[in-house]
Amino acid sequence: MSFVVQPGFALKAVRKRTEGSGGVELCEIPEPEVTRDDTIKIAVRAAGICGTDLHIRHGGYGFKPPVTLGHEISGDVVEVGASVKSVAVGDRVTVNPTANASCGCCRFCHTGTYFFCENRQSIGSGIDGGFAEYLAAPERLVFTVPSELSHDAAALVEPFACCVKALCRYTDISPGQLVLVCGPGPIGLMCAWLAKQSGAFVVVAGTAGDGDRLETACEMGADIAVSVETENVIEICRQHTDGHGADIVIDCGGTRGSVNQCLQAAANCADYTQVALIEEPFEIDWGRIVYKQLRVQGSIAADWPSWDKAIRMVTTGQVDLEPFVSHRHSIDDWETAFDNAENKIGLKQILTP
Repeated sequence: MSFVVQPGFALKAVRKRTEGSGGVELCEIPEPEVTRDDTIKIAVRAAGICGTDLHIRHGGYGFKPPVTLGHEISGDVVEVGASVKSVAVGDRVTVNPTANASCGCCRFCHTGTYFFCENRQSIGSGIDGGFAEYLAAPERLVFTVPSELSHDAAALVEPFACCVKALCRYTDISPGQLVLVCGPGPIGLMCAWLAKQSGAFVVVAGTAGDGDRLETACEMGADIAVSVETENVIEICRQHTDGHGADIVIDCGGTRGSVNQCLQAAANCADYTQVALIEEPFEIDWGRIVYKQLRVQGSIAADWPSWDKAIRMVTTGQVDLEPFVSHRHSIDDWETAFDNAENKIGLKQILTP
């Protein structure tokens, strides 16, 4: 493990220093300052490793090196700018990283899809993120959470908000429908949990490489968890729907295998929501989409209503995000944390700067 030291710099941070694959290192960076009246300085207490961080590690996704990674963030407020009203020193907070620097004026900002704003610079990929001891963020991105909520759980509000958007706003689930979720990672299991709360019969599919995650899926409410290498998920979906197949399919795997499995398992006129990022293009059977008359959509990031709903669900105790955390690591042990995430060891890996 390399550690880049720069004279006069004091804070440790996990940074992507170069384009292409690799180039992620533990560095020292300057401590961020409150330079604007609307700025909030946060002492980061927990930051989750997301699939996006892994994509960036390998040179995928959009990022602007050198940049400190990490966008699933929680911490404590240590300083606020002169105009800040909604947050006070000592508050426990989490951060919406995706809306940073969105202009508020373009067609996408006006329709609530600020994640398509050309001016936007996401925290953790466009500008410095939360894999560091401190973070500075504008007030409008910062949400307070109860002090009783753990920092680990608060850090997971961001991925949970993304799932809320995909499942509660973009996918119409009715009680009794069969929902197939492919990919039992943290996002997949959050989606499965939300589907179950909507009254669905939930099937979670994965592979042998997913280890204990399929067992965890059942512990978190899935009705059936299937390894596609030993069981026929398509037939299982048909057995529970009078031969029709899944009413709704949610892909959280992002591989050719998981996408095509979803398409095959889907019933005629089913809804398909793509949640996982797909790093490399691959062929899919478009004929199956047409002949089954599937409604296919993607869902990326979280909009403001999804953030509001996620915060309400967490703060009122409707959801417990603690079970999604399996490992905690010091920032010095970041490589182990990243490797665990790559190798599907446990569920969410948390860095504690």
